[in-house]
Amino acid sequence: MSTKVLFVCIHNSARSQMAEALLKKIGGKDFLVESAGIEPGKLNPIAVAAMAEMGVDISKNQTKKAADMVRQGRVFDYVITVCDETNAERCPVFPGQAKRLHWGFEDPSALKGTVAERLARTIAI
Repeated sequence: MSTKVLFVCIHNSARSQMAEALLKKIGGKDFLVESAGIEPGKLNPIAVAAMAEMGVDISKNQTKKAADMVRQGRVFDYVITVCDETNAERCPVFPGQAKRLHWGFEDPSALKGTVAERLARTIAI
């Protein structure tokens, strides 16, 4: 049976999308992976470019709302929040028996600098 994992951040535009795509690539059929945000926005183009640099296409991904998953009664084995430390308290707590982990990562949408600098920093995240 596959392990169900949900990655959550504020906008579901970069960090959680990247984590979802990487675990899908690395974990294969051992994991059922999704991502969501508390205030879904538009997919971050720098995150899309960073993932493309790693050979992963997320350009067609859609952002999703964590509250919708709660209302649908979705159940996960792991809920992993990837909000940065300043926004950690805004990351939602998911009900149920899931193991909850917090992996704080800098928000790529808040990065400053040239496109090349932001891309390099996003890849490092």
